[in-house]
Amino acid sequence: MARPLFILNGPNLNLLGTREPEIYGSATLSDIEAACAEHASMLGLTIDFRQTNHEGVLIDHVQDAGRAASALIINPAGYGHTSVALHDALKAIAIPAIEIHLSQPAAREAFRHHSYVSSAVSGTISGFGARSYILGIEAAHALIAASGPKTKA
Repeated sequence: MARPLFILNGPNLNLLGTREPEIYGSATLSDIEAACAEHASMLGLTIDFRQTNHEGVLIDHVQDAGRAASALIINPAGYGHTSVALHDALKAIAIPAIEIHLSQPAAREAFRHHSYVSSAVSGTISGFGARSYILGIEAAHALIAASGPKTKA
């Protein structure tokens, strides 16, 4: 059985749908999970979708992904702007990783302009609302395919 695509979500994302819908949209995290599962399935992938409000637990999930996943998509939420430990955990894994954000951090408050996560991942997708997750799955799928088994010419 193929290794799943891990999709990890940081603090306050459990409040999607009610928290600042003018910024984050009206989709709930459950809506996003369902859309991710459906899209991943169309690409032949399975997902392991997790959310936590606790930094250490998120780091544990990153480490789990490093051992068990084919690739990782992470919406670090506020921890992207504050957590060197999350950066270090991402640097320690050997699978493709994509950072995503629902909003566009560069267009928001100055403290959101820097991400500790960005320098530890393959790429970042932001500003497309819930569609950021689908774009992340597309990018992860491409990276998985690119890093797949090589045959001799």
